[in-house]
Amino acid sequence: QVQFVESGGGLVQPGGSLRLSCAASGYIFSIHVMAWYRQAPGKQREWVAAITSGGGTNYADSVKGRFTISRDNAKNTMYLQMNSLKFEDTAVYYCNVARNVGTNADAAFSGWGRGTQVTVSS
Repeated sequence: QVQFVESGGGLVQPGGSLRLSCAASGYIFSIHVMAWYRQAPGKQREWVAAITSGGGTNYADSVKGRFTISRDNAKNTMYLQMNSLKFEDTAVYYCNVARNVGTNADAAFSGWGRGTQVTVSS
């Protein structure tokens, strides 16, 4: 059974930083493209960033230069370092396997974790 557990969210002021983690289980983590997605209130879930098994990355234009995606295959864990946070980054952040590393790639699994809430507020 595939399972994703996201953590690390919280309340932060604009310009602040957070580091999210995604612990995955139930499949061979190391061979798949992984991605972060987010869903803001009243909006559809959107793709944020992706990383290949070898560490190749891709980012949405809205987060490029501010967010850094990484992974530790030995720990079946993926990370998202978020710097220079903006009000518009407020959302619930989710992780999933992605079909590819391309922009806006769909998630490969229909099941999602509970996500982790990121709130940027002054």
